[in-house]
Amino acid sequence: MNVVKVSSSQYNYIYGKQIQLPYSIAMLYTYVKSQKELGDKFNFEKTFVFRDKVNQNIEECDESDILLCSCYVWNWEITTHLAKEVKKRNPKCLIVFGGPQVPDFTDGFFEKYPFVDILVHGEGEIILKNLLSTYLDDKDWSKVKGISTKTMRTMPEERISDLDQLPSPYLTNRIWDIADKESEYQWDCCWETNRGCPYQCTFCDWGMATFSRTRKYLEERLFKEIEWFADNKMRYIHGCDANFGIFRERDLRIARKLKEVCLEKHYPTKFFVAWAKNTTDQILPIARELRDGGVLGGVTLAVQSLDPETLKIIKRANIKFSKFSDLTSTFRENEIPTYTEIIIGLPGETLDSFKHGLEIIAQTKLDTVLIHNCSVLPNAPMNLPDYREKYKIKVINSPMYLGHSSIHKDEILENEEIVVGASSYTFEDLIEMRVYGWVFTTFQNLGVFQEIKNYYEQTHGLSIVSFFETILEYCRTRDSILADELKIVEKHIRDGFSGHGWDHHVPEFGDITWPIEEASWLRLVPNKMKFVEEATKFVNFLEEKHGYGTSKDITNDLVKLEAFLLTTKDDDMEIKTEEFKFDWKEFFVNTSNELKQSEKKYYYRNLVIENDPITWCYRTLFWGRKQRRYKFNPENLKENESEVGIDANRLIREVKPIKA
Repeated sequence: MNVVKVSSSQYNYIYGKQIQLPYSIAMLYTYVKSQKELGDKFNFEKTFVFRDKVNQNIEECDESDILLCSCYVWNWEITTHLAKEVKKRNPKCLIVFGGPQVPDFTDGFFEKYPFVDILVHGEGEIILKNLLSTYLDDKDWSKVKGISTKTMRTMPEERISDLDQLPSPYLTNRIWDIADKESEYQWDCCWETNRGCPYQCTFCDWGMATFSRTRKYLEERLFKEIEWFADNKMRYIHGCDANFGIFRERDLRIARKLKEVCLEKHYPTKFFVAWAKNTTDQILPIARELRDGGVLGGVTLAVQSLDPETLKIIKRANIKFSKFSDLTSTFRENEIPTYTEIIIGLPGETLDSFKHGLEIIAQTKLDTVLIHNCSVLPNAPMNLPDYREKYKIKVINSPMYLGHSSIHKDEILENEEIVVGASSYTFEDLIEMRVYGWVFTTFQNLGVFQEIKNYYEQTHGLSIVSFFETILEYCRTRDSILADELKIVEKHIRDGFSGHGWDHHVPEFGDITWPIEEASWLRLVPNKMKFVEEATKFVNFLEEKHGYGTSKDITNDLVKLEAFLLTTKDDDMEIKTEEFKFDWKEFFVNTSNELKQSEKKYYYRNLVIENDPITWCYRTLFWGRKQRRYKFNPENLKENESEVGIDANRLIREVKPIKA
């Protein structure tokens, strides 16, 4: 028998000059190659990764016997296009779909996608081995567990209990059989230290997993992979774990190894991972190790919602607020950046509960808050008909949100289902939630008016929601830069919830898409003089509206402080310094309601110095958001220049970013 030609796809998006290696296909390929009875009978071609080459890829499959497609929400449309066109040109090609976007419930699937021959459900390594063995034998697919065809579905395949029977595509260098090592793009790596998740959140496709036991790879293997990342100069490592830190002692050793290798070899430069749910201070030592290695990408303190009824509906349990607040303070004291994610549109949420949740989050002083639409994944419990009917969930098909991806012109658009209605809120409520979310992320979390808000909260008890409402009233009643920005944002939100997509492109900020709050920040902040002028107008409006009568000495000093702490494009001093009439550091650190008049001169090391305007945007927000490069914390200000510390990330290595 001739060698079987196997093509494969795992399309992804380019971010600047970065793109991820096809890890899922690499795991399958490496396992097949480890099987003596199969290894030399199948010839795997290079995996299709680059979206702009899809037409070329279609032609490359003219002689293929098998096409393996790794399917995700971000590549479903282009993958089905590839498969459809390949089947037209090469009807004999066996087309196999696997991955998280393959639906567990297949009613109507093969009628809609008749060009697909086999669906793989669950972990693919064992299933693919059995499938290829059967391909060589009699093609009786009923003998292969874990698949669906047009005529039948077989019993599920057991999950792999011993992960170390799966050889590493990195340590074997098999990854370079299916991806070009020499590329004009910078490859990023995906990395598993374990598989599985013990939680059942209804918005997540992990929530449908029948088997939720978490299985681990051997530490020896993982340590060698860390060395491989460094030796192959991999900058960014994206952890695939659902809960890094859940195995405290083991994950501490992994973090320590990452630190040691990073300090010695200067690679990798960042490790991004989903941290253990209900994060406790037990992961603090793990985060410290990564921080000290300059590789920490931030620690997740996940919430999704702060409303008890919503959390019950989505089967989510959060940390108690008192514990949550203590944790953020502890991480902040240890200079460990934290972030959380809030989902807009969850069933059970109301406009009032959403506002209240923002107020709670603001009190924790988290470094980064990311607000997402509620996206319905095909294998998530939220996609079950009974669940959707119970909570009257309405969805629309929307172009997929791809924040920070490079602009892809004349290309197949990817789509996702996003929630636009539920029994607990109206469509207009949803719009207003998004508006409040923008005010929160832009003015509070990205710090545009953070110290202004804190001052009035501490001295006058002005609630966070009242402060946000004051911003919106100012925007809607005064001609101003902020008013112009709100108009852009409200149109963006209505367009988004009408199915026109959420990507926001501003050419002067680079050839990538931006989250709307980051684009707002980039329009409002970089010019220090203009910012001071606009902030002063807003403070005067707030004073008049609430009748506070604060002295101009204080309000002018407050605005000066806000501008001083923000990262501005027109300030290229290595050490930033400014003189003030009041002791702002003591005021904010001790959350006092009394501001002491005292001449102060503060210092801190500039967070971003960059002459290229587009790279400055990238370093400040694209790459720097989770490290809080956009603003300095007032509690860390120094009163003597000699006390200003060295930026560990910059000292360890300052890898020059690649321009998009």
